[in-house]
Amino acid sequence: MQWKTSVLRQERSGAMLYAGLAVAAVLAFSSAGHAQDEAKVKAGLSVWRSSGCSECHGAFANGEKERDEAPTGANLRQTRLDDATIAETIRCGRPGVGMPSFGADAYKERGCYGQPPGEAPDDLYPAGRTLSAQEIGDVVTYLRARIVGKRAVTPEECAWYYGDQASAFCDEPK
Repeated sequence: MQWKTSVLRQERSGAMLYAGLAVAAVLAFSSAGHAQDEAKVKAGLSVWRSSGCSECHGAFANGEKERDEAPTGANLRQTRLDDATIAETIRCGRPGVGMPSFGADAYKERGCYGQPPGEAPDDLYPAGRTLSAQEIGDVVTYLRARIVGKRAVTPEECAWYYGDQASAFCDEPK
């Protein structure tokens, strides 16, 4: 009987060791994943800022455009679009409403909105530059992580957006 008890203790001890190692591996993996996700979010912010998205949608994608002559962009904080639809909208634009097409392959090489490839619509607002599929994906990651479903802009969010220049644009976080 004593032998069986000893074996059971060893089995439990081994199981606990494996469980502990599994938890440690998950934590290490999720920490690395979080760092990778944060890098994609920051890459998306960089594309957002450099490609002129804020000119129409506003710095915080709330529809408060930065340039008066730019079309009024949607308030993306309130969007209900899924990631694939957001990506397609960035790639293909929205004819007739001022949303430019940022995808180099849009319309001509790869169709948009379920249509086969062809000519781009005449009433498509011109884009300042084209974006790669990776850049579009990074913008979607940024929007999903920092914009979609968020309410009012907080001082912390403002500071994250503006970084070193935050003191010129943001109220101090409380």
